[in-house]
Amino acid sequence: MKFLILDRDGVINQDSPDFVKKPDEWIALPGALEAIARLNRAGWRVVVATNQSGLGRCLFDTSALNAIHTKFRAELTRAGGNVEGIFICPHAPDEQCDCRKPLPGMFLDIGRRFDIDLTQVHAVGDSARDLIAARAAGCKTWLVLTGNGAKTLAAGDLPEGTRVCADLSAVADELIPPSNKAQQG
Repeated sequence: MKFLILDRDGVINQDSPDFVKKPDEWIALPGALEAIARLNRAGWRVVVATNQSGLGRCLFDTSALNAIHTKFRAELTRAGGNVEGIFICPHAPDEQCDCRKPLPGMFLDIGRRFDIDLTQVHAVGDSARDLIAARAAGCKTWLVLTGNGAKTLAAGDLPEGTRVCADLSAVADELIPPSNKAQQG
């Protein structure tokens, strides 16, 4: 099975130290939506796993988050792509939940909900917490250099076997076999 879990901010869209709090602040990274569409056409199932502590910090509410994700899904649909789910951790860092990355709770939930073997799943993130959570759940890890990725790479201590790519489009290039690339355009 070809299954991919993506972090959101810094992988699919621009990250912000002030949080993405409303739809007009959600801006797709160049080529990211097209990369998801190419992966879908090559048979990849894609979901998103994202910490959204802005909810727990009361910086935005669920209506704003739903509006952001509606914009994301609409833009992705226009690009020809689809995500099968968006999993969030709404908790602030001090709430001691098990779903906030770097803990693996969201990934384990995805594994249960989709009835998949997480050791066969690829996960893409731009921060150490994304990669640590994914590896703790058994996933194959990919670091992109967008968002916080360059800082994460410079800091070192990536989980063993983590592959590094410039961006999500480069990850798609690696995951889609050459025989399928001609069909992906």
